[in-house]
Amino acid sequence: MSLPSLRSRRRPRPQKPRRVLVTGAASGLGLALVTAFGVRGEQVLATDISADRPATLPPRIDYLPLDVRSDDAWSAALEHVLASMGGLDLLVNNAGVAAAGRIDMATMEEWQWIVDINLLGVVRGCRTFTPLFKEQGSGHIVNTASLAGLVHAPGMSAYNSVKAGVVALSETLLHELRPHGISVSVVCPSFFRTNLTDSFRGADAEVEQAGAAMVTRSRRTADRVASTVIHGIDARRDLILTDPEGQIIWRIKRFARPLYRAGMNRAGAEFARARGRQSKATASHW
Repeated sequence: MSLPSLRSRRRPRPQKPRRVLVTGAASGLGLALVTAFGVRGEQVLATDISADRPATLPPRIDYLPLDVRSDDAWSAALEHVLASMGGLDLLVNNAGVAAAGRIDMATMEEWQWIVDINLLGVVRGCRTFTPLFKEQGSGHIVNTASLAGLVHAPGMSAYNSVKAGVVALSETLLHELRPHGISVSVVCPSFFRTNLTDSFRGADAEVEQAGAAMVTRSRRTADRVASTVIHGIDARRDLILTDPEGQIIWRIKRFARPLYRAGMNRAGAEFARARGRQSKATASHW
């Protein structure tokens, strides 16, 4: 089982420019990735849900609207890639949204929304381009998950679940597609400064505020995370953890489970106390 390993198989940086498609490329990590790929001279197709080209994109980067929830949009992306690039070397399934909420507060509509984008959007991308990669005998799929896909904090059941699904999908495809010359990596960043919190949806405002605060306090930038991700892609790492804190937490969960469980239990207890204080404040107001 190779996903848990943090060691990389050292490989030289590719000499030939790669053909790269990145979803969710209008902002955050996606924008940082397409910018960095462009600086390296890669042939990049940036995609996002906006029908109009985002003003944030570098001028030499090609753009295509792509709603990752739409099978037709994915088919159009494949046609565009074949017509403009003649093939693809690297698919980065990066598009995603954020949701936070305790299990008794998050609605089923919120669950369906995040599953359709964060998990099934990745599935659709993999399904669309795997036949092309098999035909080429080469290709690399990179799926953006999260440290939340490996380490499951309370109050984030929907987000944790879909990101864990992306990790499981990636590990499955890693072994399934290897005989066809196709590599698979999963990226699991922890909190970094991004506008992902702008997409927060949910009725649990307290948990949402806590998550937004952790993003705001982080000193890591999307550019810094993108640099680490690209290094991991070049090395063809199966699992790309983007910061030392994430590596430490993941190792604690793997090798010191009682310590990990105690920390998560404390977090769950704090959420319960905070909710109790909120309920009392609401009652006294009325």
